[in-house]
Amino acid sequence: MRLYVDFDDVLSETAWSLSRLVKEMFGRDVPYEQIRVFNLQIAFSLNDAEIAALMRMAHCESFLAGMPDTPGAVEGVRNLMEAGHEVTVVTGRPACSHAGSVAWLARFGLSDLPLLHVDKYGRAAAAPQLPGQPETLTKADLARMDFDIAIDDSPDALALLADRQTCRVFVYDRPWNQTYRQAPNMIRVYSWREIVDRIMKG
Repeated sequence: MRLYVDFDDVLSETAWSLSRLVKEMFGRDVPYEQIRVFNLQIAFSLNDAEIAALMRMAHCESFLAGMPDTPGAVEGVRNLMEAGHEVTVVTGRPACSHAGSVAWLARFGLSDLPLLHVDKYGRAAAAPQLPGQPETLTKADLARMDFDIAIDDSPDALALLADRQTCRVFVYDRPWNQTYRQAPNMIRVYSWREIVDRIMKG
């Protein structure tokens, strides 16, 4: 099967890492469990200058490469690949984060995974593509891609997958998607062990 796997908070513990970074940069303590909205500016009560500074730091290669993995994610992806499934990382990160994202995959032995940057959130214009960076795909590009299973946590990204009749969508349970109204093709999952079990069972 062809699998779409999101990066942030599906493969890596991004929100947890950003919570620590916000405390370090601004002295603001917002634990991961209290991040109830996907919009980070609102979640961390940041002004425009602060969110811009946070995003600059968050997209640095050293920060991205150093984030911890989501429990069970690396082993789960390896098991799925060994079983013959095609795994593609489909991230909403801007293309400027590519080096750090690739470094993270290499750190965990997942360098063979294809990595696509998709403008899931309409932010590409704010982060223009620079020489040497990969192409940022559009929502229309994503719509033309076929996947049998997609795994994501972001309500905005999940909305892009809601009308896919031939794709099962796994909503990775996170504090900010608790009130998300799932489409008929969606199921909430709570761990990578559950994800692997469901896929292996067909």
